[in-house]
Amino acid sequence: MNTLSDQHRTPVRQEGGAPPAPDKLLQLGLGFWSSKTLLSAVELGVFTQLAKGPARIAELARTLGLHTRSAADFLDALVALGILERKDGHYSNSREADIFLDKAKPTYVGGILEMANARLYHHWGSLTEGLRTGRPQNESKQGGDAFAALYADPNRMRGFLQAMTAISLGAAKAIAEKFAWVKYKTFADIGTAQGGLPTQIALKHDHVSGIGFDLPAVQPFFEEYVHSFGLRPRLNFLAGNFFEDPLPETDVLVMGHILHDWNLEEKQMLLSKAVKALPKSGALVVYDAVIDDDRRSNAFGLLASLNMLIETPGGFDYTGADCCGWMKKAGFRETYVEHLTGPNSMVVGIK
Repeated sequence: MNTLSDQHRTPVRQEGGAPPAPDKLLQLGLGFWSSKTLLSAVELGVFTQLAKGPARIAELARTLGLHTRSAADFLDALVALGILERKDGHYSNSREADIFLDKAKPTYVGGILEMANARLYHHWGSLTEGLRTGRPQNESKQGGDAFAALYADPNRMRGFLQAMTAISLGAAKAIAEKFAWVKYKTFADIGTAQGGLPTQIALKHDHVSGIGFDLPAVQPFFEEYVHSFGLRPRLNFLAGNFFEDPLPETDVLVMGHILHDWNLEEKQMLLSKAVKALPKSGALVVYDAVIDDDRRSNAFGLLASLNMLIETPGGFDYTGADCCGWMKKAGFRETYVEHLTGPNSMVVGIK
């Protein structure tokens, strides 16, 4: 007969007879090892260097400034993680790393990883405090203003705007492809940053012209980015504050990674301003990492909401049903949710 102590030592068996293993829990709990390895590789320029051609460890150590003690483990860890490849002693980028992590390519998405490394990695170390207090854990803890600091420093601001382009690029391309642009001629991207979304729409649809709406300090970065695609005649910048100023009166308004920054009252106010600005049958397109209605499968969206806890006083991410309800309350007659790419979906309201 087993004692209570013996019972505690007996492994619990799952259906099929195999005892549970802690591997998944340990990998998840120590996931920051992999994350920081990738973030440091982006910071060091590993992928941009290897985009020039395969290289041996000694050459990479010298070029990237790696210590001889760390170089082999660091590079081979990136191989084991599937980010680099190694053949005959030469390291090279994986296909994904070559496309998306080479700073010289227009497909570079490392801007968001650079910001994660410089800011978010440190702030997420205080997640437990945020969960207990409900207060942001970024620069505001020391009385600073994260966004004021970003907008005051042109270099930091450029990095932030590039990060916004990087995280939005896939969704922007999907919106250009999936939304019924054939029905509309004009649009405005609210909180446009560099203009990543307007650029993708204009490249896909010759009949559409657009406005990038953002704070005045963003204008030179928007115009530089749009000009690089030869789209300035069709895409123009309008300076404004979406809380203080009326929204542009166009056929379509877009809010990408905007709504999740604010509390419920502020979300509702922005949606009401959109209804007021749009013509009859005009559309509002809201896109974020929209959480599934059952709140159990889109882990990225739920983690993004925790990031809003870290970064903002009241922001949070939301489900498609949540947003449709808010849109109906604001005065939209039709709403629908459509998946875009990865964890991102758009919620569309028709006036």
